[in-house]
Amino acid sequence: MNDGLKLSIIIPAYNEKKTVIKLLETIITVNLDFNIKKEIVIINDCSTDNTESLINDFINTHSQYDIKLFSHSVNKGKGAAIQTGIKAADGDFIIIQDADLEYDPREYNLLIRPAIEGFADVVYGSRFMGGNPHRVLFFWHSIGNRFLTFLSNLFTNLNLSDMETCYKLFRSDIIKNIELKEKGFGFEPEITQKISKIKNIKIYEVGISYYGRTYSEGKKITWKDGFRSLYCIFKYGIFK
Repeated sequence: MNDGLKLSIIIPAYNEKKTVIKLLETIITVNLDFNIKKEIVIINDCSTDNTESLINDFINTHSQYDIKLFSHSVNKGKGAAIQTGIKAADGDFIIIQDADLEYDPREYNLLIRPAIEGFADVVYGSRFMGGNPHRVLFFWHSIGNRFLTFLSNLFTNLNLSDMETCYKLFRSDIIKNIELKEKGFGFEPEITQKISKIKNIKIYEVGISYYGRTYSEGKKITWKDGFRSLYCIFKYGIFK
C-alpha cells in the first residue's frame, strides 16, 4: 500500500567534519518501516573546514544511495540551509536532521509512523517526554527551551513539550507551501507558529533520545539565538 513512498532527510551542515560521516553512515543503515525509501539532502552552509570534501568523498564511495549535496557560497544560517533543502527535496515526507550526533537517525520510524498511519501531518520529536536516553547538560538551556516552548504555545494554542527540537517531520505538500523567512535558528519558532495556523492540521509529538554536546564538542547555539527565537515567537505569533 505504501510502496514508492520516500522520506527526504534534510541535513544543514556547517563545520561538522568530526561528525558528519558517522551520521551519514548511520543514516544509510536505517531501515524505514512501511517500505519507505530514503533521500538524503545535505546543504553545506559554506563550511570553513573540510566538511564538503568529506561529504563528496562519501557520496563518491556510496553511489548506490540517493544522496544530494548543495553548497552555499556564503554562510547563510541553518534556516536558509533548510529552505534550500526543502526546495530540493522530492520525498513524500521531510525530516530535519542536524549534522552532529545529538539526534539518533535510528528513531526516524518513531516520527514517521503517525504520519504514515494517517494520524499526523506533522510530527515533533520531543526531548522532554518518554523514557529514552537524554544526556544531562545545561540547566539554563533546559529552562530556556521550556520557556520558549511555553511562550510559543500561548500563541499557537498547542500543547507541545519541545518546540525547539531539531526533529520535525512534515508531509511535503505542507512544508513546501509555507513561505519561510528566518535564515538562522529562528526557523523553529517560525515554522511552529505558521503550521499552527493551518486549518485542520494534525500535529503529533513522540518521545526521542537526545545525545547533546557541549560547546567544546562543537555546539553552536548561543543565548543570542534564544533571544532571536523569542523575537520570532512574537513576530509570527502576534504580528502575522
